[in-house]
Amino acid sequence: MSAEPSGEVLAELPRVAVLAVRNGVVPVGGPETVAEAGGAVVLVGTGLAQATEALDGAATQVFAAEWRSPWSSAAACGALAPHLGSVPIVLLPATPDGRDLAPHLALALQRPLYAGALRVADGQVVQARHGGRSHLATAVGGPLVATLQPGVRSVPHGVEPTSGPVELPLAVPADRAEDSVELVAIHPPDTSTMDLSEAASIVGGGAGLGGAEEFELLARVAEALGASVGATRVVTDQGTLGHERQIGTTGVVVSPIRYLALGISGAVQHTAGLGNPDLVVSVNTDPHAPMMAMADLALTADAPATLRALAAALGVAATSDELTIGDADADVDAAADVGVLADGSP
Repeated sequence: MSAEPSGEVLAELPRVAVLAVRNGVVPVGGPETVAEAGGAVVLVGTGLAQATEALDGAATQVFAAEWRSPWSSAAACGALAPHLGSVPIVLLPATPDGRDLAPHLALALQRPLYAGALRVADGQVVQARHGGRSHLATAVGGPLVATLQPGVRSVPHGVEPTSGPVELPLAVPADRAEDSVELVAIHPPDTSTMDLSEAASIVGGGAGLGGAEEFELLARVAEALGASVGATRVVTDQGTLGHERQIGTTGVVVSPIRYLALGISGAVQHTAGLGNPDLVVSVNTDPHAPMMAMADLALTADAPATLRALAAALGVAATSDELTIGDADADVDAAADVGVLADGSP
């Protein structure tokens, strides 16, 4: 890694992505943010060599700022702001760290903050409004900071870097060294309550799955699989689940690695908000449903019966009576196929 006068190098950039990295893990939406920034990215955190490798083929210019102190967004902002002052457009993914760091940077740089943007073009920022049912396009004429929603744009691959990673030396200002907020510990996310946009595995239920009883069982199955629960708009509109569990362009745009769809036909607003999962499994009685067509594994079976069989196979069914004799023979094999999600393998 080379060390250069980074302020001068960043001054030449029209825009740059800023990613907070923890133990080498690139945040959700990181590659998309790098693509929106034209390939230029500042990595700040720990395990930056691993993060740089993960962005191989997406980033053209990497500026690495190793963070050796306990993480603090205010302190990180104080160290980064002097390097970013000459870059007109600063972009961050709309993740917990990104949403925390962005307002600090906007205040330090004295710029407007555009939160949850879908696109940042020259002279215009597009944001989602009314749960994704409308877009707000704002004309901009000066420097800005914006957070980008994950899962809303494609990421080019095979991009050649213009140079090797450049070390970005950080100096925390004295007035930021003692921050009133102290990071005590980082706990693994609770899949039952975490933001759907950050879930690696999701089990989704549609109108074909049933009612409240089936979705309670779905939640237990999801917990056993280490997955989060999602649903279609029909399910959230009828009140079975909250709207924060609604997947799609009119709900939450997600980008899971694995997605299990039970009783979901696959309306365009749902599939358009799924991102590009490595594995999609669909269970539906209609073999011609759009979700079945896009699935890597499509099972023509009754979704409620398959759910009960899967629950029994995972040992989470409330009673043995939940799996009826008529359902068992037809759906235990299907549940075994679906069970590929349980060990986390794609």
